[in-house]
Amino acid sequence: MLSMRRLPAILLLALLLPAPAFADSNWKQSQTVWSRMDKCTREARRQFPDYTAEANAKREIARQRCLRNGNLPGETDPQPQAVEPASR
Repeated sequence: MLSMRRLPAILLLALLLPAPAFADSNWKQSQTVWSRMDKCTREARRQFPDYTAEANAKREIARQRCLRNGNLPGETDPQPQAVEPASR
């Protein structure tokens, strides 16, 4: 059994040690939003996997559309236009 002499020391030690961190609701909400934004990016890459100028533009349009449809934050610039392939 603990002696009464050690009890104050143990209590003081418990007060000085850092408390475990718990995720608050803002952190959880932010994490959810970031996950949904990442999902939009992955879906756009799956739809347009090439890294040509045309595919890059289409991929960004698809990503922005997904963000808007999900009411997620994104760039406020006007919607990028698809690049037409250069005629030769």
